[in-house]
Amino acid sequence: MSTPTRRSLREQAASLGEPAGLTAAPVPSGPVSSVPTRGARRGVGRVLADILLWIAAIAGVVCMVLVVLALTANITLIMFRTGSMSPTIPAGSVAVVQQIPASEIEVGDVVTVDRPGDLPVTHRVTSISAGATDAERVITMRGDANAGDDPYPYTVQTVRVVLLSVPGIASVIVAMGNPYVLGALTVAATMLVVWAFWPRSSTVRRRRTSLEPG
Repeated sequence: MSTPTRRSLREQAASLGEPAGLTAAPVPSGPVSSVPTRGARRGVGRVLADILLWIAAIAGVVCMVLVVLALTANITLIMFRTGSMSPTIPAGSVAVVQQIPASEIEVGDVVTVDRPGDLPVTHRVTSISAGATDAERVITMRGDANAGDDPYPYTVQTVRVVLLSVPGIASVIVAMGNPYVLGALTVAATMLVVWAFWPRSSTVRRRRTSLEPG
């Protein structure tokens, strides 16, 4: 029996229609889909982390803008606990207000008047008359849900006029003032930032090494 030579092997391969010197690639054993699955899960987690970071960044920018507006333009927030201004401003709304001099008040404005020893009142101006000084005005107001004007007029030098309102978010803002909620949010934000920016080079290197043929 003769030993097969390289020439005879090439002739056999040619007769079978296969290129000589090539062998079938070994099929890897084990769960092939495990690595892509982990990669896909990590990709989804990364996207969610990026979204949460963007939300946190936008919230931070909004807070900074509100601080700047409060210091430069006398713009602040007030919450409506009652429905006296419904349906225009229902209970549970938060309004953006700006402090203005009494001389700029107009009939129809919704303004907040501070009352010494009592809670501020936010109603619609129904009439304006001159006060004792040029900077002073005497105004009457009425809630949109009320049948008549407030029981007595208000003598003011400044008021806070409502610029816009957002219904239904007063409870969220109140909850944000809870120290337990603030603590939980601080811890969650810290963990999110640490997770998002934690170096992953060593993990990627180990994964690539495990995939290389040994």
